[in-house]
Amino acid sequence: MKPLLDISAARVFFDGIFSDPRVAHPEGVAVHADGSIWCGNEVGELLRIDADGTRVERMGSSDGFLLGIAFDSAGNCFACDLKHAAIFRHDAATGAFDKFAASGIKVPNYPVIDEARGCLYVSDSSGDPGVGIYRYDLATGEGGVWCEGPTRFANGMAMAPDGSGLYVIESFAPAVSLVPIESDGSAGALRRVISDVHNVPDGLAFGPDGTLYISCYEPSRIYRWRDGGPLELLIEDPHATTIAHPTNVALKGAKMYTANLGRWHITEIDLSSL
Repeated sequence: MKPLLDISAARVFFDGIFSDPRVAHPEGVAVHADGSIWCGNEVGELLRIDADGTRVERMGSSDGFLLGIAFDSAGNCFACDLKHAAIFRHDAATGAFDKFAASGIKVPNYPVIDEARGCLYVSDSSGDPGVGIYRYDLATGEGGVWCEGPTRFANGMAMAPDGSGLYVIESFAPAVSLVPIESDGSAGALRRVISDVHNVPDGLAFGPDGTLYISCYEPSRIYRWRDGGPLELLIEDPHATTIAHPTNVALKGAKMYTANLGRWHITEIDLSSL
């Protein structure tokens, strides 16, 4: 499968190998409303990179290992922590970065915020097969298992553009699955919708036109999928240097940002030629 974009469409947006703080093997990435790019690192630091890629600052630390992150409409950032088996929240008003929820989850991997229903969904990567998704109250942090799966390493997630369900990566399947959200808020039956994502899919993000982007930890590639169409290879880095084992992706206009668990930088990919 030939990529739609040449690797020249990608560049290192911020090189954090020697920065202070270092962008040490980032897993999660998200775009703030002010245009800045946020990520977490392997020592539990939540980092903010200026929109122009010139400066990084530490916004808080869990002293753990941060995985997926996501913002709510107020600018609060929710971050999954591997070491503490919990979700932390950076409070936009106070700057505090504290434990928000745990309640039985073993390997919290990626958060999706559903403000319309007042809840936070978090994938759990433990077990093969294992429980798929937990749900927590956005006001109290209370919650528990929402989708029992079984899933094969539930990983990155994305809310369907119409809010009707959650798309979730099953890295060990490998596949992208869909969990409908029923009218009472309960989880419908999980079904696989894309089953030919090779080899280890990791992250998901929807574009404004409904295109679903799928990042792969191995090999270092990103796919795109438009409902009803074939799975297309968007871009690939056979050397895993510019795009280096991308875990999660985020979009800002015609630019895509990837967290690279294999290195120390955030990558920017220009999508404007598509």
